[in-house]
Amino acid sequence: MEKFLDKKEVFLSGMTGEVERGEKAIEYALNGKKVAVVSTGDAGIYGMAGLILELIEKRGLINNLDVEVIPGVSAFNAAAAVVGAPIMHDFAVVSLSDLLTQWEIIKRRIEFAAKADFVIAIYNPKSRKRTFQIEEAQKIMLNYKDRTTPVAIVKNALRENQSVVLTNLENFLKFEIDMFSVVIVGNSSSKIVNGKYFITPRGYHNKY
Repeated sequence: MEKFLDKKEVFLSGMTGEVERGEKAIEYALNGKKVAVVSTGDAGIYGMAGLILELIEKRGLINNLDVEVIPGVSAFNAAAAVVGAPIMHDFAVVSLSDLLTQWEIIKRRIEFAAKADFVIAIYNPKSRKRTFQIEEAQKIMLNYKDRTTPVAIVKNALRENQSVVLTNLENFLKFEIDMFSVVIVGNSSSKIVNGKYFITPRGYHNKY
């Protein structure tokens, strides 16, 4: 990373500092600088791309600044690759963080996704302060999914200190889950093969 930052001006902000970082990026751009806003994973999936475009629109600069959104690998893609092929069929991605979205809305989305038999990838499943959300999510999903439904917990996907747990919907809360984890819950046809690969068949065998 250091080689990419050499001789470049860097502005940093942590969690909850996204708006400040976005405004600073716009100011740099208005001063004629070429600016890169770095976001983990894919900038357009729970990342900074939407915020930057909203800030530019709010300031009436949508026709004054050129913005290029460069796609990356989102955490659910990375986590899925680590455990096999759990997202081979229709899926939903839900964040359990209620900092920006009301919890009642999040619960409704989990319910609809579970009822529709989607594979569900869960972002921001649990933090030190937010612990009940993942428990409620499990209860909601158990109303529509079998307790033996495969679940993967992937921490630090494709990064240092990566860890993987393959389990099921009834038991996955027994394992460590934190903000570095992505939880993938299968659909009614998902399976874990030899305790090693999490697969959601797409139906090729039925067709051919």
